[in-house]
Amino acid sequence: MKKVLVLGGGLVGRPMALDLHESDGFAVTVADYSDSAIQKLQGVGISTIKADLSDLSGLESLISGFDLFINAVPGSLGFKTLKVLAGSGKSVVDIAFYADDPRQLDQIARSSGSCIICDMGVAPGMSHLLSGYAASKLSQIEDLRILVGGLPVQRSLPWQYKAVFSPSDVIEEYTRPARLVRDGKIIEKEALSESELIDFEGIGTLEAFNSDGLRTLAHTISAKNMAEKTLRYPGHIDAVKLLRDSGFFDTKPIQVAGNQVIPLDITCTLLFEQWRLQPGEADLTVMRIVAHGISHEGKKISMRWDLLDHYDIRKGVHSMARTTGYAATAALRMIAAGLFKKPGIHMPEHIGAEENLVKFMLSDMEKRGIVYHFFEQIEN
Repeated sequence: MKKVLVLGGGLVGRPMALDLHESDGFAVTVADYSDSAIQKLQGVGISTIKADLSDLSGLESLISGFDLFINAVPGSLGFKTLKVLAGSGKSVVDIAFYADDPRQLDQIARSSGSCIICDMGVAPGMSHLLSGYAASKLSQIEDLRILVGGLPVQRSLPWQYKAVFSPSDVIEEYTRPARLVRDGKIIEKEALSESELIDFEGIGTLEAFNSDGLRTLAHTISAKNMAEKTLRYPGHIDAVKLLRDSGFFDTKPIQVAGNQVIPLDITCTLLFEQWRLQPGEADLTVMRIVAHGISHEGKKISMRWDLLDHYDIRKGVHSMARTTGYAATAALRMIAAGLFKKPGIHMPEHIGAEENLVKFMLSDMEKRGIVYHFFEQIEN
């Protein structure tokens, strides 16, 4: 039986641990510093370790004795944690979202023999995997668009938004310039820019805006035009822009009643409860990936994947946790089955280039009710 250590037992870490625990062949342990996170895993057959995962000196001893890892620590710890794991010689699936390029650790992973799949969530993750699959089926990509959003089912003003992630991670998405590909060149656009309204069956009209989600795709896939846009309910962008333009996202300290305070810290504190999905509060995940290009036979083709996933009432698992976490656990099962074991740092688009791996991932998630509907059209 393979021993799996999930680093981080939060809103995504816990469903991943439970999902692996329900699979044959895994003995699952979760490490987290939060007493609350550990308590929620008591009595289900999953081992827990209370550990300060920011203590890198203790991390090396913590990971000894395990065969497989999922890195689900906060983004601020993600890259440093992965660097330690890369030198372990063990296999890792990484969903810790951080600004650093994980490919910097490729040589460390190769030398130690670690097989590591990074950014293996929903977006980045399945968005990149399916984009990689499209690229493998097309001789040329003219246009690649990824539209994705996690939303509450119940809309409430002023935000019409809830998340399973911390407000600081969401705000970073609203402030970091978005890298796009236009006419074959990587360019930057302001976050929240080039908004448009798009209709989605089963949801209605959503607002799409530029976000910095392409990550490695901008370098690993050749396309004339490429962009990722985040989806929200109409009106959300204007509310966020008001905060941003008024200085609420600033990181430079200011004087308030004789005290030095950082506006962003105050904003995150105020938004934490307003944006946090509560237990039992239903959410949904919507994603569309569209690739237009030329097939190897010279035909113009449009390939599209649509995802619409909902909160799991029976298990009490939020949709964003399902679509993110179960993509990671599918990848871990794929590695454990010996289907993919090449040492080094691998991005989801690399997995997408191999059709048998794509089929495994899609099938594994479909067993958990996460279905990516595929449409292909030969264009005139």
